[in-house]
Amino acid sequence: MNVLHIDSSIMGAGSASRAISAAVIERLRETDPGIGVVYRDLVAEPLAHLTLDTFMTLDTGADVQQLLDADVVVIGAGFYNFSIPSQLKAWIDRIAVRGKTFAYGETGPVGLVAGKRVIVALARGNVYHDGAPYAAFEHAETLLRSAFTFIGVTDLHFIIAEGLGRGEDARRAAIDAALAEVRQLSPVDDTRAELTA
Repeated sequence: MNVLHIDSSIMGAGSASRAISAAVIERLRETDPGIGVVYRDLVAEPLAHLTLDTFMTLDTGADVQQLLDADVVVIGAGFYNFSIPSQLKAWIDRIAVRGKTFAYGETGPVGLVAGKRVIVALARGNVYHDGAPYAAFEHAETLLRSAFTFIGVTDLHFIIAEGLGRGEDARRAAIDAALAEVRQLSPVDDTRAELTA
């Protein structure tokens, strides 16, 4: 199994999303010691913002090929100003590639990326879940869910730690709950993993 592991938090060693995404990788290794992992730190090695020249050559880019080569994609995402880090957005801009990850058919867009699992470790300072007072301000999970669904990913799971900015006790409880969810990852077959109930 080939895994693409991406981190995008600017918080370094203090990052909750990085800790959770690392725990996902550790759990995948426990369930399949033979996995190969390609690691990308989009803060340490940021991608430039999209330009017209870059846009015109996306179909030959290394970023989209890494995605296509992966069986599982694990993403650690911070939550800044109601959305994903700009570093992660620059990567998303490079994997939504017409003719590679999506196409247009007679009835509209068709996702071309099938059979992949995407696991997102998302850390949010406030509480944005459905029904929360600030739910309408949440544009990270919604953006990532839209982007991956658009390119054809149907096996998409979010492990969310939220309320991290509400004090140390709330932060620890949120991270512990997310890590407990990670520990539920188990193999489905020799090449795939899924989150069990």
